[in-house]
Amino acid sequence: MRIGILTGGGDVPGLNPCIKAIASTAAELGWETIGFRRGWGGPLNIDPGDEESVSAHTIILDRSRVRGIERTGGTILHTSRTNPGRVSRADLPGFLEGSIQPGPDGRLDCTPHVLRVLERLGIDALVAIGGDDTLSYAARLHQEGFKVMACPKTMDNDVYGTDYCMGFGTAVSRSVEFIDALRTPTGSHERIAVIELFGRNSGETALISGYLASADRVLISEVPFDVERLADLVMQDKAANPAGYAMVVISEGAGTSGGDIVQSGEADPYGHRKLGGIGQTLGEELKRLTGQGIVNQSLAYLMRAGAPDALDRMVASAYGTMAVQKLAAGETGLMMALRDGNYVTVPVDTCIQGKKRVDVAALYDTDTYRPVIRQVHGKPMFLY
Repeated sequence: MRIGILTGGGDVPGLNPCIKAIASTAAELGWETIGFRRGWGGPLNIDPGDEESVSAHTIILDRSRVRGIERTGGTILHTSRTNPGRVSRADLPGFLEGSIQPGPDGRLDCTPHVLRVLERLGIDALVAIGGDDTLSYAARLHQEGFKVMACPKTMDNDVYGTDYCMGFGTAVSRSVEFIDALRTPTGSHERIAVIELFGRNSGETALISGYLASADRVLISEVPFDVERLADLVMQDKAANPAGYAMVVISEGAGTSGGDIVQSGEADPYGHRKLGGIGQTLGEELKRLTGQGIVNQSLAYLMRAGAPDALDRMVASAYGTMAVQKLAAGETGLMMALRDGNYVTVPVDTCIQGKKRVDVAALYDTDTYRPVIRQVHGKPMFLY
């Protein structure tokens, strides 16, 4: 059997351990593993009749190639946010020009080409590692009759159908570390810190990180905030702190009451524009309203930089191993998942059947902008 692997979307710690687990488990079965470079952009950009094209976008993942990669962050396969079902004219490979007609939205569906590439390369099954955008296209291939498996990753932990996505634990650990460290300059200058974390639609990373780091206020994507009320609360926090400072954590997708989130640039194939900047905007408003000095810090890529922590290495390895074991058992069309502390599988299209967001009623006080854990008993490890 020959299986393919690809990693799509944003990089997170844990991708390389997952790749190694897939390739190593497959090798134990006598299978061959081919890695596609740059996510779904790999098969999209392969001209099946051109060997140089194939070599440029694939890599053989034997034991020697994956040796030691579990200790490293990111992905040796590289990544992209390509969606072969929604390709813009600008991103269409030249050799496909004129062979695919655009849909009503002007995008081109290159799925027939992707299926031809997989057949040409003799790929019997493909394991996609990614967030809901990447995995939604894996679900599309499953609908087309191709054998796929999915491993969920995202530092936002927002893939529907699983309690845990690889990358989340490391992102929280990094965030807590940096929030704690930023108390030094903030306290020394008696200022207000505004620390922006990644989190487009789900504020879970900010919620858990702010909770563990004992931030004074935490603003999440799910709950709009009133900046004047926040300013009053933060000044109360500052006055109550013997060291004379306050810490505010905010999700990049958070927005003001009646306002918009901060976005920039062109939309990607999934309709997402680049987020980021709400922390800077909030800091400027707090400075205007309070007259206090502000420490503005966007953690951004630092949250997912470097090697995975032990939890992400363990979960990623388990997901990869389980994906191959299920293929060996004749199963397909599944997403690896954690539920109630147990490794399970769910249908691969589960990720597109709902939205995973913070349970605001159970975990957040909308009046004080603080995490409030109303009940711990019976909750999963990360309380969501």
